[in-house]
Amino acid sequence: MARRRVSPADREHFRRYLERSGVVDSLTTVFASLYEQQEKPAQALEYVKERLGAVTLTSPHTRALQQEANDLRQRCECLEEENEDLKAKLQRYEPDAPEDDEPEAPEDGAAAN
Repeated sequence: MARRRVSPADREHFRRYLERSGVVDSLTTVFASLYEQQEKPAQALEYVKERLGAVTLTSPHTRALQQEANDLRQRCECLEEENEDLKAKLQRYEPDAPEDDEPEAPEDGAAAN
């Protein structure tokens, strides 16, 4: 990979930008925390990402949320099927009941007061 030559002024401008935006402080805090760990994590990059708040598809929290979403989808499907079954049973006992969720309009056309 070829390196592009950067002027010292550009480099200094970028360094000040990183300091003003809090990047330097955040990285310093994370690296200091990693340094102070008695047992260093096997995946240092994952540790840094986690401490910086990066959400990855492989993080335990994300996996748990994905599993919960899948469980809720399955439960929703089961409840929808159960709802359809109950509607069909209700239709057998009350064949004149409308199938949609709209309330019936008065037959004589009179408006409710």
